[in-house]
Amino acid sequence: MANGKDFYAILGVSASASADEIKKQYRRLAKQYHPDSNAGDPKAAERFKEISEAYGTLGDPDKRKQYDEMRRLGAFGGFGARPGAGARPGASRPGASRPGPGASGIDFDVGGLGGLGDLFSQMFGQGGGAAGGARRPRGPEAGQSVERTVEVPFRTAATGGKVPVELDVQEECAACRGNGGAPGATSRMCDECKGRGVISFGQGGFAVNRPCPACMGRGTIPSERCPACNGAGQVRATRTVNITVPAGAESGLKVRLKGQGGRGTNGGPAGDLIVTFQVLADRFYTRDGLDLIATVPINLAQAALGSRVSVRTIDGRKVAVRIPPGTSSGKRFRVPGQGIAKDDKTGDLLVEIAITVPETLTEAQEKAMREFAEAGGLKY
Repeated sequence: MANGKDFYAILGVSASASADEIKKQYRRLAKQYHPDSNAGDPKAAERFKEISEAYGTLGDPDKRKQYDEMRRLGAFGGFGARPGAGARPGASRPGASRPGPGASGIDFDVGGLGGLGDLFSQMFGQGGGAAGGARRPRGPEAGQSVERTVEVPFRTAATGGKVPVELDVQEECAACRGNGGAPGATSRMCDECKGRGVISFGQGGFAVNRPCPACMGRGTIPSERCPACNGAGQVRATRTVNITVPAGAESGLKVRLKGQGGRGTNGGPAGDLIVTFQVLADRFYTRDGLDLIATVPINLAQAALGSRVSVRTIDGRKVAVRIPPGTSSGKRFRVPGQGIAKDDKTGDLLVEIAITVPETLTEAQEKAMREFAEAGGLKY
């Protein structure tokens, strides 16, 4: 959000997420960024603090309810309800101050609000700005960075490749180039905000300044709205971005894509897309550093008499591995240079033997097995 902290975005959950979903996501992120697991990494420590702060609000039902209400009313930079949905947007609480330079855009009057005052301080870290004066025109503002956790197939992470990520974004309307007016339309000063671009309104015991919903914060109203975006200047779109996964990527690795996040305002640059990889398990391979471990099943006869097995490598080729007589389950055989290649180093492929035992035997097989055991002095 433009002026405050979007706790839902920080945790990477939707505003409709259940309490259990929020708790699960918090625990996952807290484990990933905990200072004990990231010694000497100040960015991880700051991220952990941010995650804890977000969960401190969203994890508390009462605080979350208050936060959602302020979020709905546009207290953190959103447009909230449109005119006609509740109190008239232009109606300011008597005595409410207006934000001065450097203010957060919120005028605080938190008497009698109890914990809500603490919630304001937590998210904004300061009170309202100086009273009086016209709104200073906002300069270019960078868009919000967006974080996504992307699941990556094990083999793509091992050898490198690309994975698609779908982003739900707000794009500048191509028809009106973001000004909200139809082609050839003129503009006049907004009657609701008197050209300031923001309005003040009271809610409970506090006053809030938010972008004017009538002019979308621009201070002017077009004589005819753009039919493509209905005057918003923005349209929602789904964009697919192909993320490059470097060879040897592991869970927790972050990749930052400049300019692929939220759209900037007033000509500001777009935010970044920060992707965290979550490597999925594979049905055949596991990983130990740069080494790959492949479990290969063999039968009793192969283990006792010896055999040769064909094993597929991570790049799709096949190698033959000799199994000597008397091999026991869990024995590993190393195939050099067939592991993960990363930073001029390449691991090995470890072929782990798993002896399989038939669940049922025919009468002839059972007789042969008993004779074999008795001949070898084996007890059963």
